[in-house]
Amino acid sequence: MRITGNMVNYYFVCHRKLWLFNRELRFEDSSERVTLGKMLDESVYNRDKKHVMIDNVINVDMIQNWQIVHEIKRSRAVSKAAEWQLKYYLYYLHKKGININKGVLDYPLLKKRLEITYQPVDDIKIEEIIDRIKVILALKYAPKPELKSICKSCAYYEYCFV
Repeated sequence: MRITGNMVNYYFVCHRKLWLFNRELRFEDSSERVTLGKMLDESVYNRDKKHVMIDNVINVDMIQNWQIVHEIKRSRAVSKAAEWQLKYYLYYLHKKGININKGVLDYPLLKKRLEITYQPVDDIKIEEIIDRIKVILALKYAPKPELKSICKSCAYYEYCFV
């Protein structure tokens, strides 16, 4: 089973969103917030190599000199999810023999950056997350919606609550 960076992110944001996304029920194309995020991504860091697709599994926003992996985010609303998404990219690269231990969460609109250092102990946590993702994806039915503060800005909000 292919586990993508988006799946790791959605695991922390919402298990229902993760399950729906995996079933290709995607509402992001009609989401204004997602469109704004894509526009932001396209407009920053134009000199660097961006959108590096590896094995058709992970799509890294940017790799700087093959030494630092960058993930570009619009806001810090789900920073834990972004952090583990970035750590998953570093984990995946390690498994491919590409030993990059540093990542940066970039928040260009906020003019902030958060450095993430990959530690070998992260392997254990990421493998637990992968196992939990597989359990969620194997469910016959979508997990019940849980109303969280982030829900109102989610592309799936109307599907879950209206």
